Amino acid sequence: MSTEPTKSCCTPGRTEPGPAVLTLTAAPGRTARGLLALPGGRFLMGTDDPVGFPADGEGPVREVEVGPFRISPTAVTNAQFGSFVKATGYVTEAERFGFSFVFEGFLASAVAATAQSVAGVPWWRAVPGADWRRPEGPGSTAGDRQNHPVVHVSWHDARAYCAWSGTRLPTEAEWEYAARGGLEQKRYPWGDELTPGGRHMCNIWQGVFPTLNTAADGHRSTAPVKSFRPNGHGLYNVAGNVWEWCADWFSPDFHRTGPHHHPAGPPDGTRRVMRGGSHMCHDSYCNRYRVAARSSNTPDSSAGNIGFRVAA
Repeated sequence: MSTEPTKSCCTPGRTEPGPAVLTLTAAPGRTARGLLALPGGRFLMGTDDPVGFPADGEGPVREVEVGPFRISPTAVTNAQFGSFVKATGYVTEAERFGFSFVFEGFLASAVAATAQSVAGVPWWRAVPGADWRRPEGPGSTAGDRQNHPVVHVSWHDARAYCAWSGTRLPTEAEWEYAARGGLEQKRYPWGDELTPGGRHMCNIWQGVFPTLNTAADGHRSTAPVKSFRPNGHGLYNVAGNVWEWCADWFSPDFHRTGPHHHPAGPPDGTRRVMRGGSHMCHDSYCNRYRVAARSSNTPDSSAGNIGFRVAA
């Protein structure tokens, strides 16, 4: 198997063709429940913040309009994904590939001995048997993390869940509109200060990356989906915890000349957009937990810090 990363900073990605993608048709009559209704409208998307990553296409700041839509207040949980698998028999891409990517610090020594390091980012390991049920590979379980976000799900897996649940993935513009929580051009969903009054507002790496995580925010790995305070629109954990797949193909420059009215990204590409950062982000290496930050991965890729939330 090839473990050469497609994007080395945030999550490693698959580079070899895998098994044929399993598709599910939309469940007839199924209606998404528990979603937040947002009115849409115009907002300033992107950033020219000097602490950002211009090569990612975070800027320029531009006025964008999105229509009314609904979005989940949380990422999809292990319990919710388990209900989907039980109802459909769906098998994730990590299961069909036979491996997924896990941070080495979470691995038992016996598992680490069988896991291949990823070139350029040795703290990532390609772990045989790692999947959404076994987040750290053989011997681990998500059984005690039912209210944590499901991880090790590819973009294709997320789309299959959406088809079953009567939802869809949010566009990147919808995601940012929702994540901003009504604030304009703030660095984070709650303002410009990372820890206002010394209070931790999200689940990101604390300490020295990648060797020491003090877990000062209360979590070494994923946190329950309703940890920390929600933003002004009622969304939880749109900064840190897990990367969230969006519907769009990724481009660092399409939006410079692309449509600003209900934008949906470029018509094609090789990687899909991910937003929000994860519990592995640290300002010394990857401060992509900022609300305008972006990343991407191939749509068949999965890792222990990638999840998703749904929209409609």
